[in-house]
Amino acid sequence: MTHAITTALLLAATVGSGLIGGLFFIFSNTVMKSLDALPPAAAVAAMNSINRVILNPLFLLAFFGTAVLCLTVLVVYWPHIAQRGGVLACGGAVIYLVGSIGVTMFFNVPLNNKLAAVPPSGTDLAAQWLAYRVPWTNWNHVRTVASLLAAGAFALVPWQTG
Repeated sequence: MTHAITTALLLAATVGSGLIGGLFFIFSNTVMKSLDALPPAAAVAAMNSINRVILNPLFLLAFFGTAVLCLTVLVVYWPHIAQRGGVLACGGAVIYLVGSIGVTMFFNVPLNNKLAAVPPSGTDLAAQWLAYRVPWTNWNHVRTVASLLAAGAFALVPWQTG
């Protein structure tokens, strides 16, 4: 694979990871705090709406497209893992796949599904919102850090491979 193609691959993986990391950051820093300022019934309804609306083609392309880029990075760089930049490229790919995709699928999505089943007129909405918000936000912090670490690792590869 030519240097131009690997550079384009790493650039796309950097942008994708950074974009997703930024999205997760906004949730941790702003969205969840904003929802906490609402009455629990409104917070539950708003988050359920967000969880439905976010599953759109553009988000799915960015989120899963970056995963495909990471798998491609692994295929391209794994044979060269001992060379300069190989560890950063493969490490960034694994960090994104585990810390963003894996955490989303195994932690955040099940919590979203559980929240979607909460009856809007339940009497314990405050407790159910808290039971959702705390672990969801903690796992979202993990996704944020992982995505941004992956972006940083990819960004450093071209300078490391010189």
